[in-house]
Amino acid sequence: MAAGARAPLAPRPRLTPRPPCPPGPPRPQLTPRPALPPLALALALALALALLALPVSAGSPPGPGEQLAAAAPRWGWRNVSCPACRVLFGALDLALQLEPNVARVGRVASRLCQELRLARPPVCRQAVQLFQGDVVAAWARSVLRPPEACGLLLGPRCGHWDILGDWNLSLPAAPKPPVRPPVPPPPGAPTARILFLTDLHWDRQYVPGSAAACPDPLCCRGAPAQGPGAAGFWGTYGKCDLPLHTIDALLAQLPNGTGTGGFAAAYWTGDIPAHDVWQQSRGDQLRALRTVTALLRARLGPLRVFPAVGNHEATPVNAFPPPYVRGNRSAAWLYNAMAEAWQPWLPPAALRTLRAGGFYTAQVWPGLRVVSLNMNFCSQANFWLLINATDPAGQLQWLMGVLADAERDGEKVHIIGHIPPAHCLRSWSWNYYRIISRFEGTIAAQFFGHTHLDEFELFYDEETLSRPVSIAFVAPSVTTYINLNPGYRVYEVAASYPGSSHAVLDHETFILNLTEANAAPPGTAPRWRRLYGVREAYGLPAAFPADWDRLVRRMQDDEPLFQLFWFHLHKGHPPREPCGAPCKAALLCALRSGRAADPALCRPLRPALPFPHIQQLWLQRRLC
Repeated sequence: MAAGARAPLAPRPRLTPRPPCPPGPPRPQLTPRPALPPLALALALALALALLALPVSAGSPPGPGEQLAAAAPRWGWRNVSCPACRVLFGALDLALQLEPNVARVGRVASRLCQELRLARPPVCRQAVQLFQGDVVAAWARSVLRPPEACGLLLGPRCGHWDILGDWNLSLPAAPKPPVRPPVPPPPGAPTARILFLTDLHWDRQYVPGSAAACPDPLCCRGAPAQGPGAAGFWGTYGKCDLPLHTIDALLAQLPNGTGTGGFAAAYWTGDIPAHDVWQQSRGDQLRALRTVTALLRARLGPLRVFPAVGNHEATPVNAFPPPYVRGNRSAAWLYNAMAEAWQPWLPPAALRTLRAGGFYTAQVWPGLRVVSLNMNFCSQANFWLLINATDPAGQLQWLMGVLADAERDGEKVHIIGHIPPAHCLRSWSWNYYRIISRFEGTIAAQFFGHTHLDEFELFYDEETLSRPVSIAFVAPSVTTYINLNPGYRVYEVAASYPGSSHAVLDHETFILNLTEANAAPPGTAPRWRRLYGVREAYGLPAAFPADWDRLVRRMQDDEPLFQLFWFHLHKGHPPREPCGAPCKAALLCALRSGRAADPALCRPLRPALPFPHIQQLWLQRRLC
């Protein structure tokens, strides 16, 4: 197979609604009226709540979930009740027909955002202005009705959204090759190191000495603050992202001073801009893309970098329309800029599919191919998928073609992406899970980010859900957001030799201890240190999927081992509240869950916890 990329497929046709889904309430019969203030207010609230990345409550929820939510505010739609969601989307549906002036409704939305104290007035005004056009455009083209939209946003207990969500792709007709259990490389076989960076979140408005606590979604900006709650020079524990000099210091300290340091390649899985999602422009996003890309090229020199698209690259955040959305609301402005910035790293065929849909494939070295997925096409927060969530951009169909060619040509594949598969929309996630199972002999590893935490997701055979077939590594963030140390990951993999598995053999995590770094005298270079090596820390004989499955089972009864994992999960800066029994059950379940909303994957675990309770705990602990 050539070191290029297949052309993306045309969008799949819209699915016909299935009869078993209970019908929603009838559409209202519209009669013109001079003014509908309640409907305008409801639409305004819907627009305000559409800021999925904007925290609307600073407190942690009560009860067992507070151990997992201690480090983060609750987000967007998570605070909305099911009846309120239905009222809001019903009003939105009606108001779009009766009051087409989006700008006027947006002004009402801004006033309501302020009256409900969802954010400070400037944040309300900027957020509504930024989001209103895309949100209304996506909803106006959607075939979803209010109960279905709320089921999509809040879960199946609030509505049946599987009209668009329940779909299946046909696997290739070629039979699956016989399964060969992974084995360690022979003595003396070469290995390679891969640098892994994710979630850098550069904040160009970060100001050392500014307030580290604030009412906005992002702090450590603005005028200097008095007292102990001031932003540190290298970063801050809190709702803060990173200054560019901290990212530069990370790259500069890599071995040999050039950034290569024996690395064979680098994977970079997105989220470049900061969390100031209420005030971002396309110009801001492109400046972040070009600035950080240039920094990586300067510090890493000739090292090839394989990037993936994060959910924060777009503005509004999470807004990634499929390729059939044309004109000014398309994502072409972003994909074209990425192709231009990353042209030195990627071959022409990869740049073509990057421009078309934000995904690509390329050869890393002989025998190993990387597939970079645009995971925004599976994201629950991507409101453009309200139009049609069936394999957006034909990406999964394209993926199967790439994997089939690699299988035929004897290549192994690394899959990289931003959002982990279990965080995806259910049908996308389940189809992806089937693809991983079918091509388990070809897919050597999976690498993701997004959660800012140090975790993983296991995949099992579909027949019994008992044999581990793959693992998705979820690496910690470079940013501190929220209450974390900066960090990065280095993977050791089997290198290129005849019969190489190209599998992950071990990995190391490095952090910058902010307490120590910020206390050092001015001008002192920060000291990044190795937090742990995974096989050494957890006593793993190897790093194959079966070893990770055994680790999860051991953590059920070995409390010191679990607490060590909890410490590493948060990059050496865990929340003050301990992780009690419900928290532990939810976390272990998450580690076994390579696909979304499948209670069967957690049934072997002890102690048993009702799956809806586990899902609520998952939602509370998600930072991004």
